[in-house]
Amino acid sequence: MELNKYSKSVTQDPTLPAAQAMLHAIGLTDDDLKKPLVGIASTGYEGNPCNMHLNDLAVHVKKGADNAGLVGLIFNTIGVSDGISNGIRECVFRFPQGILLPTPWKLWLRR
Repeated sequence: MELNKYSKSVTQDPTLPAAQAMLHAIGLTDDDLKKPLVGIASTGYEGNPCNMHLNDLAVHVKKGADNAGLVGLIFNTIGVSDGISNGIRECVFRFPQGILLPTPWKLWLRR
């Protein structure tokens, strides 16, 4: 099974030197560019006690990926605290029927 089926189109294509230069700039070596790249999503957000530990957890997942011979790259997503945003007019999504939902539901519905 070819694990770098998709990432090799960026890491090993000689016509994409700028993409490879960006990866070198973050510390990857030529050997790293031969490995599969794995995206690690973190929904961690320091403004929410329910999710604030997730950034630390992503670092552990990255170490596991590295130990397995992969290159883990952490990326973040939008973080919203429902406890903070509930009831704030700017953080509410209004359906045409007049139903109100807090912002996290608005984000979920866009998926």
